[in-house]
Amino acid sequence: MSLLQVENLSIAFGGVKAVDGVSFSVEPGEVFTIVGPNGAGKSTIFNLISRLYEASSGQIIFDGQDITHRPAHDVARLGIARTFQNIELFDHSTVLQNLLIGRHSRRGTHWWEDLLFLPKVRRSEREHRRIVEEVIDFLELAAYRDKLIAGLPYGVRKVVEIARALASQPRLILLDEPASGLSVEETQNMAWWIEDMQKDLGLSVLMVEHDMSLVSRVSDRVLAVAEGKPLALGTAAEVQAHAKVIEAYLGTEAAS
Repeated sequence: MSLLQVENLSIAFGGVKAVDGVSFSVEPGEVFTIVGPNGAGKSTIFNLISRLYEASSGQIIFDGQDITHRPAHDVARLGIARTFQNIELFDHSTVLQNLLIGRHSRRGTHWWEDLLFLPKVRRSEREHRRIVEEVIDFLELAAYRDKLIAGLPYGVRKVVEIARALASQPRLILLDEPASGLSVEETQNMAWWIEDMQKDLGLSVLMVEHDMSLVSRVSDRVLAVAEGKPLALGTAAEVQAHAKVIEAYLGTEAAS
């Protein structure tokens, strides 16, 4: 059974369909990538899955459960985490503090237990810290653990945002343009992280990305979209060679 199934998903803003009848599935342990020109609706699909937007029609099934209308915090608890195209971290907090915030969806104590700092709370805090430290080691962030986000290089902040998502112990991670703004070397490192998430952590990865070298290296399957509609589905090579995809990027003459 597919881990994620998206069926005929659509959303309109002011009468304009940003996503129009998109369907796809993500299998357990798969890296599935959505590509397309700017304004194709890729990040909107992410916002629908993570429940920041309400779909006009269609259905989203995660691990056999219909999450089409579930609140965003429920989706996070079920095991879906995401990053953002524009980095969304707390600049004046440390790397460690940002990752601990990523544990919020796994909080299992009540406010009054926290207030009294009961043994249950202390055990929970130790467990949160242990998991966060494992993520720090996994992404080699130990040198930045106690540094403020505001003082970190852009490439490191990109990795920290992924680390915060991993801290929630997801089964599916949504990466929104993880290579955007990175150098060639940083993009190479990003490819390694994605491969390690798939192979070592057993995660399914749903990615939106423009860098086709990264897409070709890490993706099991690729979906191309344009103007909110699906164009082609297959391997990276098959999608890049598809006439409708070439037309969407380069125009009718290039496709012919």
